[in-house]
Amino acid sequence: MANLKEIRNRIVSVSSTMQITSAMKMVSAAKLKRAQDAVDKMRPYANKLQQILSGLSGSLDAAENAYADEREVQNVALVVITSNRGLCGGFNNYVVKETNRLIKEEYQGKNVSVVTVGKKATDAFKRTPHFATAEFLPTDNDNIWNELTYANANVIAEKLMDAYASKKVDKVVIIYNHSVNVATQIVKSMQLLPIEQAEEVDGIQAADVDYIFEPSKEEIVTELMPKSLKTSFYSILLESFAGEHGARMTAMHKATDNATDLNRALKLEYNKARQAAITNEILEIVGGAEALNG
Repeated sequence: MANLKEIRNRIVSVSSTMQITSAMKMVSAAKLKRAQDAVDKMRPYANKLQQILSGLSGSLDAAENAYADEREVQNVALVVITSNRGLCGGFNNYVVKETNRLIKEEYQGKNVSVVTVGKKATDAFKRTPHFATAEFLPTDNDNIWNELTYANANVIAEKLMDAYASKKVDKVVIIYNHSVNVATQIVKSMQLLPIEQAEEVDGIQAADVDYIFEPSKEEIVTELMPKSLKTSFYSILLESFAGEHGARMTAMHKATDNATDLNRALKLEYNKARQAAITNEILEIVGGAEALNG
């Protein structure tokens, strides 16, 4: 059995850790509420805009719509979205594993460029041959989490769109954590470019839908489609941001519970050791007294 000093030191250490995890849980809970509010406000708009975009893409020729030009896939850009910080369970590891799976299975033999958003993704891929350079991407992707705004997200989205339009990449896929609820995040891979065409629009085959364009097709391609792609990308970043804080809050809640249980067990062990020490001292006193009397 450990001595009293060692147990006492462990109790102090566990108590300090418990205070830290409890504080981190409360901070993440506050940030999660704001992030979820932003996602709830953005999601209906982004979904409807994406639906309109998919429907319109089917009625435009490839020459008219540079973002729906499906060509032979040789160069693939995988946009990996993680957090800058850890202590959020398997939130980041699941995204990295899914990215490695896509590289080895679905895009084997292709020229894959991994575009990282978040320091954890950068740390995971910066020493691999797939890590994308700043040739067609910003170099400060990780800093977007310091101030997540639509304008900052546009910088990355525009670079990806320019890379696709200039045929530097033939496909852009985003791997991220979709926030289902506070405790559940699902890793998703979504094709950003080329724009996937909807098979049906309001129950009607997309090929049979006759559109009247207002404004003109040219204005839709130059204004609406880029805006829709940027909005989709920003919506994904908001989803990942909310998922990060949900995962961290859940992880810190479990860590606090585990620290509480461990603290309780250590205090019980401390009391047992203390009682054993007192018993030994009493036995020594009694034994000494009997020796004097004898």
